[in-house]
Amino acid sequence: MNQLQNFTKGFFKENPILVLVLGTCPTLATTSSAINGLGMGLATTFVLIGSNVVISLLANVIPDKVRIPAFVVVIASFVTVIDLLMQAYVPSLYDKLGIFIPLIVVNCIVLGRAEAFACKNSVLSSLVDGVGMGLGFAMALGILGSIRELIGSGSIFGYKFISGDGVLVFILAPGAFIALGYLIALINRIRKAN
Repeated sequence: MNQLQNFTKGFFKENPILVLVLGTCPTLATTSSAINGLGMGLATTFVLIGSNVVISLLANVIPDKVRIPAFVVVIASFVTVIDLLMQAYVPSLYDKLGIFIPLIVVNCIVLGRAEAFACKNSVLSSLVDGVGMGLGFAMALGILGSIRELIGSGSIFGYKFISGDGVLVFILAPGAFIALGYLIALINRIRKAN
């Protein structure tokens, strides 16, 4: 598989949220606004890129018996870095995302890419895969957050487009399920048409 295919599969063919339906917990919990969704997506992208590269480098050194615990330690190291960086440089976003930043450690997208791709491929391929999957995840969270924020409060990234109140349910948890369901249905329809 060439590098372009490695990169683009995270956006379209194997998007973690819209096609594979992985990582739905942070997706539903953090996409009440576009900035929250995009922030969570970019934090996860950082962890995906870093962990994919390090796991690819260490793949031949890590014994099979401790492969998964070793992967979790590598992932946790990058999560700690992004946790501290966000706490220092974007404290308001960090406060909004709360516990979901440390929970990136157990996000099935990150561990799944480590197990299914990074430990079996070259460093360059793993880097490209991490960037593609991470940005695909960030894109999906940004779109979902934008939809929920627009319908729920009439704004995107805090900029008001529609006067008056929105449909409150879209800012709340049920709105996340509704918006994600319709978004996945739309993506499936588009994929079947092609």
